[in-house]
Amino acid sequence: MSAIPTTQRRASGIATLAWGDGPVAVVMLHGIGGGKAAWPAQGEALAQAGYRALAWDMPGYGDSALIDPYGFDGLARALAPLLQAERDAGRRVVLLGHSMGGMVAQQAYAATPALVDGMVLSGTSPAFGKGDGPWQREFIAARTAPLDAGKTMAEMAAGLVRTMVAPAADPDAVAFATSVMAAVPAPTYRAALGALVRFNQRDALPRVAVPVLALAGQHDTNASPEVMERMAQRIPGAEYRCLPDVGHLACMEKPAAFNDAVLDFLRRHFPVR
Repeated sequence: MSAIPTTQRRASGIATLAWGDGPVAVVMLHGIGGGKAAWPAQGEALAQAGYRALAWDMPGYGDSALIDPYGFDGLARALAPLLQAERDAGRRVVLLGHSMGGMVAQQAYAATPALVDGMVLSGTSPAFGKGDGPWQREFIAARTAPLDAGKTMAEMAAGLVRTMVAPAADPDAVAFATSVMAAVPAPTYRAALGALVRFNQRDALPRVAVPVLALAGQHDTNASPEVMERMAQRIPGAEYRCLPDVGHLACMEKPAAFNDAVLDFLRRHFPVR
């Protein structure tokens, strides 16, 4: 039986989709080209396994209000009421963060460790470097060049997504990921890029004191397996796993394999049955 998600909009202006009502809440945090619409396969699988799944729209995405200034401190503050609500309902909370969402997860743990019981960090890294460095400026310029040339987000997504997936990615998965990215407002995408290149939680990794799974993709060139393995090595007790035949968008490219890895971790550290 399929789990039907419900839409929730909180007083803080943050919108979520929710599946299930289990005793452990898995809060799914999307990447820069994502949104709460990116997680249907995960939401359903988690709910069927007895977990509660929540997918948020990061500020400025989908149905969530934009914040100004746009940075990781503000993103963590925007997430905190959602985590507190789950904690107040008596649930343990696991953050499942992909790409930029994995950075939000790290920032949220650093800011409010009492609200986080575990993390799955997918296709992400602990730092992006100096926000004003030449590489970072070139990265932003390359990512925004299509928009600067007058292309829409949909037109840009059609080309960009193909550079982020595995060479043999399923066409339906590519189409789905493209549709999700196409829905991102261009001003939000620019603001998120500006925040992304300023992120740095590298020094906080040894202080993480909850179970962590670092989940890499074999063909990920944005957050390479080598980067993720080194990150896992700096987190006490963290597990590292690399999914074969996927790129940066593992949760959408091969959702069954992604879900199996996540559920294996959850069942061992956060059993619900």
